[in-house]
Amino acid sequence: MEKKWWQSSIVYQIYPRSFMDSNGDGIGDLQGIISKLDYLKELGIDVIWLSPVFKSPNDDNGYDISDYTDIMDEFGTMKDMEELLSESGKRGIKILMDLVANHTSDEHPWFIESRKSKDNPYRDYYIWRDPVDDSVPNDLGSNFSGSAWEYDELTGQYYLHFFSKKQPDLNWENEKVRKEIWDVMNFWIDKGIGGFRMDVLEMIGKIPDEMITVNGPKLHDYIREMNRHTFGNKDLLTVGECWSATPEIARQYSNPDGSELSMIFQFEHCLLDEVPGKGKWELAPLDFIGLKKVMNKWQTELMNEGWNSLFWCNHDMPRIISRFGNEKEYYMESGKMLATLLHGLKGTPYIYQGEEIGMTNVKFESIEDYNDIEIRNMYNERIANGYSHEEIMESIYAKGRDNARTPMQWDDSENGGFTAGRPWLKINPNYKRINVVNNLADSNSIFYHYKKLIEIRREYTAIVYGDFKMIYEEDDNIFAYERNLNEEKIIVVCNFYEKDVIFKYPGASDKSLNILISNYKDSSLDLSNLTLRPYEGIMYRMVNKE
Repeated sequence: MEKKWWQSSIVYQIYPRSFMDSNGDGIGDLQGIISKLDYLKELGIDVIWLSPVFKSPNDDNGYDISDYTDIMDEFGTMKDMEELLSESGKRGIKILMDLVANHTSDEHPWFIESRKSKDNPYRDYYIWRDPVDDSVPNDLGSNFSGSAWEYDELTGQYYLHFFSKKQPDLNWENEKVRKEIWDVMNFWIDKGIGGFRMDVLEMIGKIPDEMITVNGPKLHDYIREMNRHTFGNKDLLTVGECWSATPEIARQYSNPDGSELSMIFQFEHCLLDEVPGKGKWELAPLDFIGLKKVMNKWQTELMNEGWNSLFWCNHDMPRIISRFGNEKEYYMESGKMLATLLHGLKGTPYIYQGEEIGMTNVKFESIEDYNDIEIRNMYNERIANGYSHEEIMESIYAKGRDNARTPMQWDDSENGGFTAGRPWLKINPNYKRINVVNNLADSNSIFYHYKKLIEIRREYTAIVYGDFKMIYEEDDNIFAYERNLNEEKIIVVCNFYEKDVIFKYPGASDKSLNILISNYKDSSLDLSNLTLRPYEGIMYRMVNKE
C-alpha cells in the first residue's frame, strides 16, 4: 500500500457552535477556534474536521445548508474562514470541511426555485412525487421520526426528506446537481482546505421508488465521478459517513487505487449497546464479545485493501467515558484505557472535542433544556405513544446527540470559559472539575495521556502500518491485540471492566519488554502472568532478547 500523509495523522473534530465563543453571543465561532489553535497544536493534532460552517438557518445545527460558498452569520465571515485556514496552516494543521451533499436547506435558492412550479428548471434538483391514494407516495420514514415525504400545497406533490422537513434531499440522478456539487467542492479546494468529511454519503445513490435508501446501484459511480472532477488529482483526505457499510463495501470506498475516497466512517461498533432491530433509543448492555469481533473484523478485512477510521465519539454520539467506561469510581482509568485501546489500532484516529479532557454525558431534567431536533421529535413521538417522561429521559441521557454538543469546558469560570454571554446550550454542570485548565495543570491528566498516545504513534511505525492480531478473542473482560511490523511488536492489553483479571502471554519471558504508556503508574512488565486492575490499559513494545 502506498503511504499517505493522512494514514499517520490525528484528526480532531470541532463542533463550531460549541467550541469557543469570541464575541459573547453564546455561540461558538471561527475567531473562537482561531484563539484555541495553539491548544490544539499542544495536543499534537494534524487535521481539524470542521462540522458545517456554511450559511444555514440552523434547523439541524448547520447540516441544513442554504449557501455552500458563504459562512454562517453566527460563525463569522469568509474573511474569518480564510484567516482560520492561514493560521492553521502556520501550525501545520489542515482543515477538513464537512460536505453535506445529500440534502440542502429548504431555504437554499435551488429549493426555493424548485417548489415554485412543476416545470421550473430547478424542479428536478430535488425528488418530487405525486400522492398515492391521497397520501404519501410510499412508507419511507425520516431518520428524525415520521414520514420522509412532505406535502407541498403549491404544486400538489410531495418532496423527499430523510431528515428534517426543512432538509429536502437532492436528486443525484440529475447531472446538473452533481456538477453543482463539484463546483462547490472545487471552490473550497481552491481555498486551500485539506479535504472533506462527507455527510451520509451512502444515501446519495438512493432510489426512493424502489425503497432503496443506501448503497444504491449508482452510488460508487457517483463517487468515482466526484473523484475525477474534484479531489482525485489532489493530495487530500476524504472520508465518507457510511452507517450501513460492510468491510466488502468499505474496500470499494477506500480502495488503494485512489478511485474513490481515503476512508469511511463505519458504525458497526456503535450499535452494540442497543436492542437489535429496535434503534438506538432502546438501550441494552454493551455486547463486549461483539465489540471485539467487530473491531477484529474491520482491522483484519481492511488490512491491505483499505483504511479504517478510528473513533469513539462524534457530534452524533454519546461521550465514550459515559458510554463504555465508568464515569464515577474509575473515571480517569477508564477514560485513559479507552483512549489507549483505540489509538493502538490500525487506521486514522479521530478525537472529538472534549474527549481529550474526559468530558462526559449530561443529564438535564427538562426536555426544554435540549436543543437537538432528533431528541425533541423522539420525545414528542414517544409521549404520544404512552412512554413516561422518565423512560424517555433515560434514553436521552444515554444516547442523545446533545451529550456531545454541550459547550467545551475550558476552565472553572462561569459557563466553563466558553462564552461571556448566555450559551446556546447549557454547560455540563461538572465543568468546574472537568476542564482544560485542570487537565493542563495535572501531568497525570487525560489530556496528557492523549498527547502521549499521539507522540507514540509518531514514533513507532508498527502502530500506523503494522499488521493486527487479536489476542484472547473470547475473554469476557480483556481486550488485547498485537501490532506487528518487521521485527517490532506492539502489544495492547486492556481490562474493560472493574474487577481484577489475569492475562497470560505465552513466551513473554523470552522477550525484552518496555511499557510505552499505561494508565497506572506501576504496571507490571510480567506479561506471562499479568494481573490487570480495574480498567487498566497498557501498551508494550516487545523485541527479541539479544
